Amino acid sequence: MFAEIIIPLAVPKNYTWEIPEEFSGKLQVGCRVEVSLRNKKYTGIVKSIYKDSPEAFTPKPILNIIDEEPLLFAPQLKLWEWMAAYYMCTEGEVMNAALPSYFKMNSESIIVFNEEYGDDFSLLNNEEYLVAEALFIKKELKLSEVQQILDSRKVYPVLKQLSIKKVCYIWESLKDRYVPKKETYIVLNPAYDNEAALSDLLNNWTKAPKQMELLLAYIHLLKTNGSVTKKELLQKSAATEAQLKGLLEKNILLSEKKEVNRIIQLPLDIKIDFTLSTAQQVALESIETAFAKKENCLLFGVTGSGKTLLYIQLLEKVIREGKQALYLLPEIALTTQLIRRLQHHFGGYIAVYHSKFNDSERVELWNKVKTGTIKIIMGARSSLLLPFYALDLIIIDEEHEPSYKQYEPAPRYHARDTAMFYAKQCNAKVLLGSATPSVETFYNVSIQKLTLVKLEERFGGTHLPLIEIIDTKLQNKNQQEKIIITNPLKEEITAAIANKKQVILFKNRRGYSPYKVCSTCGWMPECKHCNVALTYHKNKNHLICHYCNTIYSTINTCLACGGQKFEQKNFGTEKVEETIIEMFPEAKIARMDLDTVKGKNAHNNLIQQFEQGKIDILIGTQMLVKGLDFEHVHLVGIVDADSLLHFADFRVHERAFQMMEQVSGRAGRKNTQGKVLIQAMQSDHPLLQFIKTHDYFAFYHKEIEERKQFFYPPFSRLIQVQFKNKDIQKLQKTADYFVANMDSRFQKYLIGPAEPFINKIRNQFIMEVLFKLPKDTATIEACKAAMQKQFAILQNTREFSSTIIIPNVDPV
Repeated sequence: MFAEIIIPLAVPKNYTWEIPEEFSGKLQVGCRVEVSLRNKKYTGIVKSIYKDSPEAFTPKPILNIIDEEPLLFAPQLKLWEWMAAYYMCTEGEVMNAALPSYFKMNSESIIVFNEEYGDDFSLLNNEEYLVAEALFIKKELKLSEVQQILDSRKVYPVLKQLSIKKVCYIWESLKDRYVPKKETYIVLNPAYDNEAALSDLLNNWTKAPKQMELLLAYIHLLKTNGSVTKKELLQKSAATEAQLKGLLEKNILLSEKKEVNRIIQLPLDIKIDFTLSTAQQVALESIETAFAKKENCLLFGVTGSGKTLLYIQLLEKVIREGKQALYLLPEIALTTQLIRRLQHHFGGYIAVYHSKFNDSERVELWNKVKTGTIKIIMGARSSLLLPFYALDLIIIDEEHEPSYKQYEPAPRYHARDTAMFYAKQCNAKVLLGSATPSVETFYNVSIQKLTLVKLEERFGGTHLPLIEIIDTKLQNKNQQEKIIITNPLKEEITAAIANKKQVILFKNRRGYSPYKVCSTCGWMPECKHCNVALTYHKNKNHLICHYCNTIYSTINTCLACGGQKFEQKNFGTEKVEETIIEMFPEAKIARMDLDTVKGKNAHNNLIQQFEQGKIDILIGTQMLVKGLDFEHVHLVGIVDADSLLHFADFRVHERAFQMMEQVSGRAGRKNTQGKVLIQAMQSDHPLLQFIKTHDYFAFYHKEIEERKQFFYPPFSRLIQVQFKNKDIQKLQKTADYFVANMDSRFQKYLIGPAEPFINKIRNQFIMEVLFKLPKDTATIEACKAAMQKQFAILQNTREFSSTIIIPNVDPV
């Protein structure tokens, strides 16, 4: 028997290994195995098992079976295969992204003595002799032992020479890194389990009163909690280790180690304590009707319409039927507020999964999802790769968000599109939700790939916020300097705070000033590693590259002309914060961006402070845009709409509409109508008129016509190929060769090669090629195959092999 095995490497195809007789009948598809490839050991996943021996080569045997039961199921393997084919990567790369790193185990080099070499070490130098002699005696050495023998960490040159001279072989040993968490529990000796024996013990106690107090504290905790850990016993009783040791030595109390969960789970509970409005009830029935017909849905619900309440009703049904659901969110940041709401309704039935968890926590969650212990998983895009036991429903909230697209590393998948395929494999239903659906998604409604369900009124009867456009040209007396807070916005902030309401100010750029320009010659400080201007961060008084995160000291002397006068051009959230502090010294002000929200709980803490009214004015980037629900926000200020309207991207108007409409939706969600002030120099821009009237449909019809005219998605499929190299001439040659030698059938769909707007990041120069392909499956597949052929030629040609090639299917 033979097995096709996926290993966590970017190899062009899966390899075959032989199944030894001792493993025959034990090995199952989806199990992990230990295999050897080029003298290195890897943890692989069995994809298929078959009888026919490969004709071209003799497969090596599988070394070991790691799992008795499959680690994942057939739908996951199908998903991996589809992702690799669709997104032009390998199944090994998908495996790397999907599995927690502890499942891939850890490799350690073992140096094995070659018995055929004999014992004549006279031709070896001193260092080689020392290692060879130790190997001759011990037969095997770990890499760390060789380092001790030579008293050096640099042992690879010595080992390489010993390997070339056939003195030894270098082997890789795999070891499992996952260790279950264990806690010490204190239990009462069974001899005192009955009341009479325990009373007799306590009544005849004569010495060690502190031990007596500790024993009484233990009995109280046992009756209260049911079980007692050593840690909580010492904390609650204020006793010492020595006092506990005395009771353990007397054999009155016993200690034992037990496995415990790293992730604390609430009691299982279902509590639906709200009633849907008439509009919500109609929408819910429409969704259920579509699901009954095996149709997936788009829930178009205006901001504040209560889409989450519909999700909760659907999740309740999934739990009661004993099945599983996946609730996808675009970013981890959103889970902090939503998980509290959902835990209120579902207790321990729901769990969160995202990249901020450590590897041990991810392993435990993986196992609970696989066994069906957890019914609902809420998480960002990576949670889509979990091994669901009985997946019945996938909810993709804020489906329009570009954060659903993975960029680095491969697989560069889009969670929304991948979820649609995965749902088919599991016979599950998909519900997309948004107040500003992506153009591609709404187009799928128009061609009846999705059923549209509308929810066009806010929950609780409040109206959508009133939007006013402020022309900053009329407000700005000093045309040289960009205005930050206009008088109308200042007056509205003052009124909101006076009425005990909260304010959100949105500026989609962090830092103090994005550009620092020499007043004399116009020189700007740039990153040494990237072709990008450095952003000035005043709080820490340094310059930062937002692409490679390199930090530079503040520059006060122009390196071009020696001038010492600099101007700050444009502004970021830090500058907005400084301005607001000056204007409103009595207000409680906070900032939410990547600089202030670091660490596992930082975002959650800031959100909770704002919810509890401890912050009056919250200033932030697009973190504020995504689905957050605040009861007391009356006013939203978009301080610089112009910065959202000018990007060299065909989706610029779609992104700007979504961002401004979404952040506007944070205002007036409860009781009273909110207000939104948009500051813009281009106050007559057509997009702002759509936002002013909250008219998504008018925006969509204008946008779809332009997409059709210029043959952009959803009327075409885009595949971007990015080339990177430290040598710009080698890069140019590689890109030119690729374009010149690409199959002639696809030349008419090809644009480039061209430099992107930022043509150097982390010392790598960049060139791009774009394919605009018709939406014809045969053409797309043939083009991908032709591209893969060219990639292989480039990677196997010495002149081009140093260039990194990154295909990106459906870039956003």
